[in-house]
Amino acid sequence: MEADMFIDAAQHALWVLALGAAPLLIPMLVVGVLLGMVQAATSINEATLSFVPKLIVFGICLAFFGGAIMMLMVDLTQDMYARIPELVR
Repeated sequence: MEADMFIDAAQHALWVLALGAAPLLIPMLVVGVLLGMVQAATSINEATLSFVPKLIVFGICLAFFGGAIMMLMVDLTQDMYARIPELVR
């Protein structure tokens, strides 16, 4: 019974982690692939050419989705604190 609660809590935490990371990682992945194709086509091997656009996309996505990600983390934390009495019994 207690093991099920721990497994459920871990699954919930991993799901929240995936939901929080996806809005940041997916656009950066797309930008990285597109820049990689441009670099391969033009034979430009400059490291800053791939880093700076990904950093800009990360900042923009964080500005748009940062509040939603923070609310996911707050909800997870409140849920975990609410589960403490069940786990202590």
